[in-house]
Amino acid sequence: MSARTAEPRRPQSLISLRSPAEEPQHNENLTTVQSSAAMPSVTLYRLAAIAGVGSALILVVNAAKRSALIATTDLTQLLAPVAEILALGLVVGLFLAFGRRAGLFGTIAFVINFFALASLVGVEVVINLVFSKLPLTTIIELRAGPLGLALVVSSFLFLLGTLAFVISLVVARGVPRIPLALYFIGAVPIALRAFVPEWALDLGLVTLAAAIAWLGGWLWMRASITSR
Repeated sequence: MSARTAEPRRPQSLISLRSPAEEPQHNENLTTVQSSAAMPSVTLYRLAAIAGVGSALILVVNAAKRSALIATTDLTQLLAPVAEILALGLVVGLFLAFGRRAGLFGTIAFVINFFALASLVGVEVVINLVFSKLPLTTIIELRAGPLGLALVVSSFLFLLGTLAFVISLVVARGVPRIPLALYFIGAVPIALRAFVPEWALDLGLVTLAAAIAWLGGWLWMRASITSR
């Protein structure tokens, strides 16, 4: 008699071993993971929105100070550069939420605008914390040297970066165009502050503040939808 050899069993698939009752639980876990991943985005967008509203408030304070509606104090002078620092947070939030859709152009526009705003922080520090303590003759001498060139370059870069970033958000779609237009209109007299009258600069500050507050509030309301 020939001995019978037992045929080895094939291992069952892991999928077949999963009971139907485990499928809903698996889907629920997947949904929970996706929701947890979306939470940081919602938090980031809302922090960017808060930063934008804070920047707008400080810009209004700057305009009121320049118009002599409020007194110029050490606190108001220290607050001036903070407006640009907070605006950086809003710019980052808008880029991550919408600007990336514009592709390479959107990325380049964001980098230029971010660098321009960062350099404008230095400009505000010089104007509010240095020039305010110096006599006019010393300020004229400083502006005639490399510092004056640096201020002009920073202002031109701010104008270019703002225009590029606004265009990239228009191309990317999704962001309301009226506050974007106001954002650019308000940035023009700020960038050209050396060539425009005081009233134009004050109006530019208020216009920019309105645009940033609008964008910040809008981003806050869209945070949960945008992060999906």
